Amino acid sequence: MKLQLRPADECKFDAVSLGEVMLRLDPGEGRIRTARTFQAWEGGGEYNVIRGLHKCFGMHTAVMTAFADNEVGKLMKDLIEQGGVDTSLIYWKKTDGIGRICRNGLNFTERGYGIRGAIGCSDRANTAISQAKPEDFDFEYIFGTLGVRWLHTGGIYAALSEQACETVIAACKTAKKYGTIISYDLNYRPSMWSAIGGLEKCREVNREIAKYVDVMIGNEEDFTACLGLEVEGNDAGLKELNMDGYYKMVAAAAKE
Repeated sequence: MKLQLRPADECKFDAVSLGEVMLRLDPGEGRIRTARTFQAWEGGGEYNVIRGLHKCFGMHTAVMTAFADNEVGKLMKDLIEQGGVDTSLIYWKKTDGIGRICRNGLNFTERGYGIRGAIGCSDRANTAISQAKPEDFDFEYIFGTLGVRWLHTGGIYAALSEQACETVIAACKTAKKYGTIISYDLNYRPSMWSAIGGLEKCREVNREIAKYVDVMIGNEEDFTACLGLEVEGNDAGLKELNMDGYYKMVAAAAKE
């Protein structure tokens, strides 16, 4: 299938992401549990894509996310701007100073070494973006008036909360209406979906989102878990993969 991008001269942005951006705290060569200093970065599954598009290919990109309006949120904005990504679409949510109303997400990540794998520890409950509503972003203005050639979002954002499910669906509907190409990374995380309805909710939301998506990204587990599709010839633990069955599954998903 050939994708038809909107003309560049009609759009302010080549690509926009919708999702959570967390403050990433990196202990360098040490362990999180014994660290005394951390290096600060910004990061998020959806955001990383449009940051890369700008840094590698010079595309004009922007991030749709939300931050608690405090000093940490301003740090996040500054980090994003250092990466060259437009921050004008960020929604700033009022907070009470202690994170009771909303907060900014933290992600502690240490590197693996030898046979020891990397370790991540996220602190992301009750974040501003998990509470954001469609009207907080004005999707009609973003996709209709400003113009966006490509929207990238994903299942990590959708799994944050019931509200996030509604917001990502609204964004995809509006983007599709204005001819924006939509890519969606299923990125299945059972621990995240468990709090809002588990696998049943995951499939309900992702099947709705799939109606509007042009490019869907995922592995065998993502497609089987998120969409309820079966890969013909694979074992339950996905230890042996039947690629012919996988291609048939992807083709079936595209037709649906």
